[in-house]
Amino acid sequence: MPFRARNLVFGLVMAQMMVPGIVLMIPQFVVVTNLGLVNTIFGIALPYLVMPLGIFLMRQFMAEIPDELVHAARIDGAGEFRIFFRIVMPLCKPPLATLGLITFLAAWNNFLWPAVVAQTQDRYTLPVALAIFSNHESTHYGLLLAGAVVVVVPVLVLFLALQRFFIEGIASTGIK
Repeated sequence: MPFRARNLVFGLVMAQMMVPGIVLMIPQFVVVTNLGLVNTIFGIALPYLVMPLGIFLMRQFMAEIPDELVHAARIDGAGEFRIFFRIVMPLCKPPLATLGLITFLAAWNNFLWPAVVAQTQDRYTLPVALAIFSNHESTHYGLLLAGAVVVVVPVLVLFLALQRFFIEGIASTGIK
């Protein structure tokens, strides 16, 4: 939807994509601490709820949706929310699947943020727990490899579940 500072807001989102994630770690930790979310699952997941890459990906896809569809819905008497949920969102399944997989991979494979936010071992994520199995004194290779399989299986299952949306997105790329 057009609004006065649309390009400025998008420029700020694009500028935030240029900032390395490690630079944002201390401000994010301060926010999570002030919200009382240290050592909670929500505190670990909070930085992944909205990512600039997701805003960019969805904006670029939605810009390619033909305006005629929206205009036809308005002529039929549909409101903005109905247009969004009944017309735009069903068309956005391929980029939503892609965004879901990218976000899940970023959160699932992250090591540093969960190691900082999770204060007790019962809140560690799998990459942090795998690092515990490997230390200077000895490495438990059996546990390490079994843990690696456990880390990879959800990613494969998610990809296989969303594969039809990826194929649909590739197939509809050249169609206007």
